[in-house]
Amino acid sequence: MAKTLDIHIKRVYEEPEKADGYRMLVDRLWPRGIKKEDAKLNEWNKDIAPSPALRKWFDHRRDRFDEFSRHYYEELNSKKEELHRLRAIAGKQPLTLLYAAKDTSVNHARVLYDVLSDHSTKSGTKTK
Repeated sequence: MAKTLDIHIKRVYEEPEKADGYRMLVDRLWPRGIKKEDAKLNEWNKDIAPSPALRKWFDHRRDRFDEFSRHYYEELNSKKEELHRLRAIAGKQPLTLLYAAKDTSVNHARVLYDVLSDHSTKSGTKTK
């Protein structure tokens, strides 16, 4: 039986809470308007974020999200060791993936959440 993972996603601009557990920023760029000490991060994981080229192409456009998700899923597929490490963290304590995007439903943290939770399909689209 698979271990239950405790993974959450949340905007980095939201107030930190004890229930967040291990707080990991999963953006490649530092979020605007936040001081590093105020973010209350355990880790800033730039490597798990989408590549700069994919991030720029996506540009947070809703009409590109499905294709973006497929490409990001492919990128994540090459980072199996890192995904294993994140799942290990989430197996021991809550893991909160923090992102800065304004859109709470169309962003890379949602794709990463699905991949970590094994809720993604081969195409990388969400199944939640």
